[in-house]
Amino acid sequence: MKRTMMTLTAAAVALAAATGVAAVAAPGGAPEAAPGAARKPVERSALLCPTPTSSEVGETTYTAFSPKGAAGKGTAALHAAGTVQEDTGGKGKGGKGDDSGAAAGQRAVPPRDSKPVAPLKAAGTPVTATTNRSDAPALTGEADGALAPGWTVQQTTSVAAGAGRGLLGLSCVAPDTTFWFPGVSTGKDRQDYVHLTNPDATQAVVDLELRGKDGALSGDAGENIAVPPHTTVPVLLSTLTTSPQPDAALHVTAREGRVGASVQATDTHQGGDWLPAAADPAPGAVLPGIPADATSVRLVVLAPGDTDADLKVQLATPTGLITPAGLESLHVKSGMTTAVDLKPQGEAGSLVLSPADDGSRTPIVAALQVVRGKGANKEMAFIPATRPVEQRATAADNRAKGATLSLVAPEKGKDAKVTVVASAGSEGGTPVSKTYTVKGGTTLAVTPPLPQGLKGSYALTVEPAAGSGPVHAARTLAQPQGGVPAFTVQTLPDDRGTVVVPTAGQDLSLLTD
Repeated sequence: MKRTMMTLTAAAVALAAATGVAAVAAPGGAPEAAPGAARKPVERSALLCPTPTSSEVGETTYTAFSPKGAAGKGTAALHAAGTVQEDTGGKGKGGKGDDSGAAAGQRAVPPRDSKPVAPLKAAGTPVTATTNRSDAPALTGEADGALAPGWTVQQTTSVAAGAGRGLLGLSCVAPDTTFWFPGVSTGKDRQDYVHLTNPDATQAVVDLELRGKDGALSGDAGENIAVPPHTTVPVLLSTLTTSPQPDAALHVTAREGRVGASVQATDTHQGGDWLPAAADPAPGAVLPGIPADATSVRLVVLAPGDTDADLKVQLATPTGLITPAGLESLHVKSGMTTAVDLKPQGEAGSLVLSPADDGSRTPIVAALQVVRGKGANKEMAFIPATRPVEQRATAADNRAKGATLSLVAPEKGKDAKVTVVASAGSEGGTPVSKTYTVKGGTTLAVTPPLPQGLKGSYALTVEPAAGSGPVHAARTLAQPQGGVPAFTVQTLPDDRGTVVVPTAGQDLSLLTD
């Protein structure tokens, strides 16, 4: 039986090379190739971008990019998804036409058009598209062939005024069956929506579980949420509980099908931004890219299993690892969220969480809420725990001014050497590259290289050298709006543009860990 299971696992890895399903690795990163196996570029990738904003004064830019590398040709584009609205025509679940899969009292509305958004023609040069529609739809899309490996789409929205004003940024997500969002809120000053988008031709069914400082919050309210084919469903998290909770965690699970999930958070006093999913539960976590001028840093941690977690809390500063005053260790109760404020250090940094007991393997999920500015001129962003960059990571939307790249080598004594490539500009410019060495236990925050003769926006790729120590990365984009220091932070996990595949005639059981 064991050998049969190992062979099936290896066969799934081989299938991934054909389908582009790169997310077959363990949460910590991609597996090493077994003897006789090889890394191959994925041949198809899928991404989902949620509805950007309902603001009448919002403008959204989509930036799509695929790094050069794979041979041959390919295609890559996004298309509008449908939405679910309240049903005023008497239709419901089991209705006809576009209502297939919608819950009772709702109806699925198809998109107005299906014109491709930000279609790529070639690797190495980003393509942009903009919209100022307050009813702009969610987008679903695929890339295949040479454009599939590393295909990245950045959604950046500037909202000039009103609720959620500021800069909202998100790397569009791959569909999956489970997502973790520590840092959500159902407090009185927040409106958090989770956007669920189904890219497939069959209905998805999703469960939403909220947890707070005392445990479960949502009960049965978040169960069996139907997401019709090629449709997006927004859910206001405060409707799932009668117990307001400022520091909560959300677990999204697809019991049927798969979805893309992202949380849009709006704060009455601190603007708005997207909260991306955190890395899968693991005994430790790295959260890169705390800005040097942060005025508030709040950590939310959840131990989702049956065991409490005791964590060592360290900040990786430009000069080394330090322990925040009064926070030598952090106890996190099983199934409950723990939130603590970290004193801003006045310098760029990253948070490193590790087991207080070296033998502990209790998994956690974590995220930071970071604020810049003071008084009425505050703006918030989120930094979820992220996977290391194994092969390559990409930030698609960078401007001539306002970008900061943060690289952290979290393990003392294990330096990281990375090459950063600035692509050609979307409207012109020549690529350039620069190599950085990050001392183990430190964070290096730099203004990234600019393409020569840059016109438009450009993409950044981060590639560790062979034998480099582990490295995590984040990109901050700051675009001030009057007196508001509007900004957004995107972590840069590995793009999983390659998968391990067996060679002909190989014993597939050798490919398992």
